[in-house]
Amino acid sequence: MVMYGPGPFLYTVFIIVSWIIMLYTLNFYYLAYQSKTKKGPRQIARAPSLASLPAVTIQLPLYNEKYVARRLISAVCGMDYPKEKMQIQLLDDSDDDTVDLIRAIVDEYRFKGFDIVHVRRADRTGYKAGALKEGMKSATGEFIAIFDADFIPPANFLKHLLGHFGDPKMGFVQCKWGHVNEDYSTMTWAEAVSLDIHFLVEQKAKSQNQIILNFNGTAGIWRKSCIEDAGGWHTGTLVEDMDLSYRAQMKGWKCKFLDDFVVDAELPVQMNAAKRQQFRWAKGSIQVAQKLLVEVIINRKVTAESKVQAMVHMTRHIVNPLFLAQFLIFPMLLAMDFTLYQGDWAPLAVSAIYIALGPGGYLLVINKVWQRQWKGKAKQFFFLNFFAAGMTVNNSVGVFDALFGRKNEFLRTPKFGIVKRGDDWRGKEYVLPFTRTTLLEIFFAVYGVISIFVAIFSGNGLYAPLIAMPTIGFIYVAYLTIVHSQFGRKKVHRLESPRPAVVQPKKTAGQKILLPGTLAFLLLGAGLAYYGYYASIYPLEQSLGLLSRAETAQTPEQLTEYVGMAKRLMPEKGNPVWLFPTARTDFAVLHLQLDAMLVRSAQLSVQEPHTEVYGVAMADMHAASLIIQESIEEAIPFIYISPTNFTISGAWVAVILSIFAAMRIAGTKRFQEATATVHT
Repeated sequence: MVMYGPGPFLYTVFIIVSWIIMLYTLNFYYLAYQSKTKKGPRQIARAPSLASLPAVTIQLPLYNEKYVARRLISAVCGMDYPKEKMQIQLLDDSDDDTVDLIRAIVDEYRFKGFDIVHVRRADRTGYKAGALKEGMKSATGEFIAIFDADFIPPANFLKHLLGHFGDPKMGFVQCKWGHVNEDYSTMTWAEAVSLDIHFLVEQKAKSQNQIILNFNGTAGIWRKSCIEDAGGWHTGTLVEDMDLSYRAQMKGWKCKFLDDFVVDAELPVQMNAAKRQQFRWAKGSIQVAQKLLVEVIINRKVTAESKVQAMVHMTRHIVNPLFLAQFLIFPMLLAMDFTLYQGDWAPLAVSAIYIALGPGGYLLVINKVWQRQWKGKAKQFFFLNFFAAGMTVNNSVGVFDALFGRKNEFLRTPKFGIVKRGDDWRGKEYVLPFTRTTLLEIFFAVYGVISIFVAIFSGNGLYAPLIAMPTIGFIYVAYLTIVHSQFGRKKVHRLESPRPAVVQPKKTAGQKILLPGTLAFLLLGAGLAYYGYYASIYPLEQSLGLLSRAETAQTPEQLTEYVGMAKRLMPEKGNPVWLFPTARTDFAVLHLQLDAMLVRSAQLSVQEPHTEVYGVAMADMHAASLIIQESIEEAIPFIYISPTNFTISGAWVAVILSIFAAMRIAGTKRFQEATATVHT
């Protein structure tokens, strides 16, 4: 029987999305199996003799890394390798006091006899890829080692890895990442086990079975001739490492991953920093797919298995928006009383399959990989479920940014030199503000909570835990985003619900109107939330950035320019602090303060520079700029929780609940009518 209407259409979309996600999941289990097998003879690394050690250039791309720069440079200079065969390049694009710090460290180690150079560029064109490309112009080594700022290479790094380059076609060797702050928080637990699974399952399987492999951007060594033969570093994507590694292997170069050699690094400890990193990986992967996937598929040097794995690897982040689509559609089908599966046993079977292919299967892989230590990783994996689910909103934005060709700045992941529990990062520089995706995450969290009640009250309570898991994830990520910006921590508890029965009435014309109305209203809510942020919060964040520039301005003219731009972005009047307001957050007062700064800056511009009076005046205006920044930062949270926003949000939730209630009442009425007809 052919069925028409929104229900069958949504169900079809839901099933297609589910199958696509399942295929990506099954591929992971295929790689898990492959990680335990190996094709071809085992290659033994032979460390080169002292006399035959090749020249190596070590590139350290840095941008505003004052908390970890010394740690990295000290570790590199402490490596067991002849100084005369080691060139160290500090590729420094910093625009803060990291520049002076690095300059002092470079002078210190140059005095000790190291060939170490501080490379500065006029601008950040190409970001990290551009810096690496610039460094290649003066690189003297036969091999190129690369370390990001948060890494701490061991002393035997160079000698150990160079032993794997006996084959002249070996292009690069990648090491496993370690985690110096793995036990810092539940978030770092999730990040650590996620990376460990990537390296010990995916990378290991591809390396030992000669499947096309990607370089992870750091903690590895390239053969310089391989980089040049592959076309060098390209700046068109956010993942220059993945781009180059695929181009190199299409040229016939080999690569290797070492699962038994670990280079420690610092994991992001602030949720916004983790989001920024995940966004970059998600968007960059899709960009590489748009650029290289067709070339990989038609390249004769790439095996069929490598082509499949390259396609999966480049496009796997498409799972994020598919997951969100699934999450949105599922409660709608339940609210419509649409029969998802035949038989009373179906919900239990679906839950069992979900557990087997999801958490259950991953726990089995964790048990096989870590063996006796698997329980600790299983605890970390518990939090990874929430972290990964909550991060799908952020990653989906990255995917759509790439698909629509939106250009983004390469935003670095801030590091704070955090190593152990108790280390504090909140008072340091580089702490990131709210992300735009936070409102969307809150939307999905609210939608998930509503959906749990929809599942229960629609007679499908056994599905409620399946909705609760990602809902907790959205709450977890959104909540940590907020508390990492302003407040403290709080535990999130899992929701549970009882099991009910399933009923399937026929569809009516009213339901066909209600469902599109629900979709439209959800999209309207998301659009209003985005518009509210764009119109009220985003200009203030831009003002904060401009005032931060004014705080470091070296001339009155620069300060006037930044302050003037910030002033134009700020509201002319009003006080967003509705609870015990003070003049500190009154925008009219802030405008008066900015006007006074502009007047004083104009007066100072005609004074003789480099005098004591001049310096004191500039310092005073820098301090005033900082005070205004603090006032704006104090005001922003109250804009989020303004009475107007509370009222609109409450009305929006009430309408959503009313729509679902109307669907439920309509479904009950149809059921009663159908029952009466049968009895008749």
